Amino acid sequence: MKKRPFITSMILTSLLLLTGCTDEPKPEDRFADYTKLWNKQNFEGMYDYLSADAKKEISEEQFSERYEKIYKGIEMEDLKVEYKLPEELPKHKDEEKVEVTYSVSMETVAGPVEFKNEATLVKEGKDEKENWYIEWGPNYIFPELEEDEKVSVETYPAVRGEIVDRYERGLAINGTVAQVGIVPEKMGEESAAISQVAKLLNMSVEEIEAELNQSWVQPSYFVPIKKLPQNDAKIAKLISIPGVSITEVTERVYPYGAATAHLIGYVGEASAEDLEKLKGKGYTANDVIGKRGLEQLLEERLRGEAGAKIYIKADNGTEKVIAERKGKEGEFIALTIDAELQQDIYKQYNNEAGTAAAMNPKTGETLALVSSPSFDPNQYVLGMSSAQQKALEENKDKPLLNRFSSTYAPGSTIKALTASVALKNGVDSNKALSIQGLTWKKSNWKDHSITRVANPGIPIDMKNALIYSDNIYFARQALDLGKDKFTSGLKDFGFEDTLPLEYPIKASSIGDISSEGRLADSGYGQGQVQMSAIHLAATYTAFLNEGNVIAPTLIQKDKMEPTIWKKNVITAKQANQLTGMLKQVVTHPKGSAHSLNDLKLNIAGKTGTAEIKASKNSTGTENGWLVAMDTKSSSLLMAWMIEDVKGRGGSHFVVDRMKPVLKKYIQ
Repeated sequence: MKKRPFITSMILTSLLLLTGCTDEPKPEDRFADYTKLWNKQNFEGMYDYLSADAKKEISEEQFSERYEKIYKGIEMEDLKVEYKLPEELPKHKDEEKVEVTYSVSMETVAGPVEFKNEATLVKEGKDEKENWYIEWGPNYIFPELEEDEKVSVETYPAVRGEIVDRYERGLAINGTVAQVGIVPEKMGEESAAISQVAKLLNMSVEEIEAELNQSWVQPSYFVPIKKLPQNDAKIAKLISIPGVSITEVTERVYPYGAATAHLIGYVGEASAEDLEKLKGKGYTANDVIGKRGLEQLLEERLRGEAGAKIYIKADNGTEKVIAERKGKEGEFIALTIDAELQQDIYKQYNNEAGTAAAMNPKTGETLALVSSPSFDPNQYVLGMSSAQQKALEENKDKPLLNRFSSTYAPGSTIKALTASVALKNGVDSNKALSIQGLTWKKSNWKDHSITRVANPGIPIDMKNALIYSDNIYFARQALDLGKDKFTSGLKDFGFEDTLPLEYPIKASSIGDISSEGRLADSGYGQGQVQMSAIHLAATYTAFLNEGNVIAPTLIQKDKMEPTIWKKNVITAKQANQLTGMLKQVVTHPKGSAHSLNDLKLNIAGKTGTAEIKASKNSTGTENGWLVAMDTKSSSLLMAWMIEDVKGRGGSHFVVDRMKPVLKKYIQ
């Protein structure tokens, strides 16, 4: 019985020899296990592999904390620590120290970091057994890192690209604004100071106190409260209040304010919803993104890229750079817009509800896209209170509605298109229709009739129909053409088609014109026909371009050349013929746009008044229209619409508003 342990030991030894389990621990295996823990960022597990001397220099808590802080600070992702085991492991029976080579790669805020390094393993006895342990030092994290040195990160914010007009006047620029703040310990009588600041900044006392009571605030700290434009008159009063201080900060600025708000839009901090939509594109909660208009539509081109540098500052003051990614500025985008023209149009609207589009009819360059009334986009950047936002949203004039991207009944401005479709289908422009009185209807119509504004007292041909803006003439032309030809003719001009513009505009539509009444009404711009101002302007380019509709464009290119959107919608002869008729709408004493003749410019045009009402017998409002184009230099073509002109002169209300702009820009 006493010999059994010896026999058992002999058997175990024999088994171990047979299975190879008597091999000594190998440093390669130990380091391979260590790298597995490293890849999992199991720093506590990694600490167990450190040598005794290494553990004397750093505690487990310090070890884990250093890795965690550095990796978090550099925004480390995709860590890959690789160590390849040799096919045949060498024997290290008599060695006390071994070096192995490993590689590390990771993604950081400053770009990819890759390095190779040497790890030293030493043989140590532990629990009556020998094993291999790592002589760890800070250089395992980064080869350049030494004892008592820190890894630092410097970030370079992304510089957003600017948007300018055709003359490089700023529309969305990176400017400076005044940051109003309070240093608590300098306030003196706190309640009095807060009350004065709240009144000047249109904030509540509670809102300011909430800023001052944040957990990070110390008595000597500058606490930001609100941003103001640099030239704001309130600044002088604010700095006279004890504790108030003003600093300059970089911010997005919109020099033309409300005049370009719907076109340019504004930026704001990325919301959780924004981040979800932009997932995978590198955005964070600290980023500013386009929220509306071109700022949103051109976000990818404008955003730029942030830069960063990861470095170690040595005792002698030199920097050891681990990684650096230069910031990339967003694209500088020049529009075809003339900002001064845009602003002058907006001023003429004087908060009247409506929209306007201006373009160069030869090149297709969009010179203005106006929506009125509007809002100040700078307020969104500087900070808008919930009360201010609510007031905008509930304003009956709908300043947040983008009218230039919407469609409306074009009224009599469509008559030039109806005339074009008629000419294309063989109608003789000189053939006059004999029309008696102010109303007309087909014999089979019961409750529908067409009314015209005036009775010229003569048979009406196409030229006079445009001069007098005769609804009955164009209603009859649409009826004679029939639904199919009329629809086809309008589609030739781009109806039901997406406008080829770098800004989404609702497609102009024909609607349901299956009944004779609706077809007739559509011939003079009522019915269900709907157009956007920019599409209306584009259709009139056919009259100055030998029957070709020029595509509007909004963003400047290296080589600006006109693009034909709709080719040969009418012949060159028909285009010239219609231009001559539209000139007489201005020059003829009875022309609906005759007051433009006072300018003594070569202008052709067409007015329009569209009735807006729920039913034929109800009382509604009217929208006034005017399309006017320079026929001499062909440098400007505009389409304006102002809402609710009934009882205020109808389309003549629009003519009077447009005249100063025509005079300034055509002369």
